[in-house]
Amino acid sequence: MKSFRLIPAIVAAAMLVGCVPSNKEETELTQETQQKEKAETTIIPSIQIDDSYYKTLIPYKESASRGLVVSNIYTKYDMKEVETGLMRLSQNEFDTENYYFQEGQYLAESTVSSWLARSSQTEDGLNPPTTDTMTPEERALKAPVYLSHIVEQNYLTKTKDNKVKLGGISIGLALNSIYYYQKEQYGEYYEKPISESTLVEQGKKMAAEIVSRLRTRDELKDIPIVVGLFKQQARNQIIPGTYFSYGVAKAGQNNIADWEGIDENYVLFPTDDSQDVYRDINNNFKNFKQDVDKYFSNYTSVIGTGFYRNKQIQNLSIEIPIQFFGKAEIIGFTQYLTGILINQFDNIHVEVSVTSVNGPEALIIKKANDKDPFVHVYD
Repeated sequence: MKSFRLIPAIVAAAMLVGCVPSNKEETELTQETQQKEKAETTIIPSIQIDDSYYKTLIPYKESASRGLVVSNIYTKYDMKEVETGLMRLSQNEFDTENYYFQEGQYLAESTVSSWLARSSQTEDGLNPPTTDTMTPEERALKAPVYLSHIVEQNYLTKTKDNKVKLGGISIGLALNSIYYYQKEQYGEYYEKPISESTLVEQGKKMAAEIVSRLRTRDELKDIPIVVGLFKQQARNQIIPGTYFSYGVAKAGQNNIADWEGIDENYVLFPTDDSQDVYRDINNNFKNFKQDVDKYFSNYTSVIGTGFYRNKQIQNLSIEIPIQFFGKAEIIGFTQYLTGILINQFDNIHVEVSVTSVNGPEALIIKKANDKDPFVHVYD
């Protein structure tokens, strides 16, 4: 692989050194497990990439319900966001300096599957019951499946006696914005939209029940529990859904007293949405796309995804799939992209990924207000 910056090498080296934390020795600790009589040795990594990321304990423990997300979430975009979004909102309760991340260890695959079922199917089912006499249309109208997946994340803290222990749990409830059903076994699918007000009502109801169930376990009685409500996108969307509300059951509390709204959303660019909040970025993106089109005589797709929080753009990801050609042309195109990127986007974080049938070809990262992007061309 080959990397280069369009800035002097000495300056680049200084910037890279400044980005990497000091290499302190890794910390070896003892971790308490669910079985109190059994303890395991764990290591806290010395490097933390960024303050917005949690350190992850070594050895890495996979979720007790790993694998269900693939069958329960509609799109790969939602699969990623339902987990990363939960990490992001967890930072409101568990800071990245004093807490360490671990995948959920308390909800087994069989438990999650049972909770996701209808209450007429399993005793613990959280989705509404149906009867054999109900038609598919009646189920869609009166008893759609609201909850499609449950994500668990554990947050651990370091104790004075050189141990780490569970300090908090976050639970993400992935809710369906559309209920898909068939009138016949092998027939076409029909759609029944589910309103956000209904998702709020059902999500909070299910969250209260889940907190109550977790509190029956001795090891979870006095642990803070964060619950986030996630709204899935439609099956054909190429942008993810987002968390729209969350609440916290404080240590020892059996209920969530207060819920807070979350103002986050993803926008596909170019967009036809005329809201002022998107207008400037949309115009800049269109200009960027026009400049890309000038480079090639044949059509080149340019897809942008903007992430907004509280009506402010946080970052913009641009994907440019191309049909290639030779290495010299890739380098030339990447240099051209870097120039127009600097001209069109000044004060926002932008990442441009150039791909071909052979895989990733180039990556350009420009941080907000930086004049000198990082540029990488793959061998």
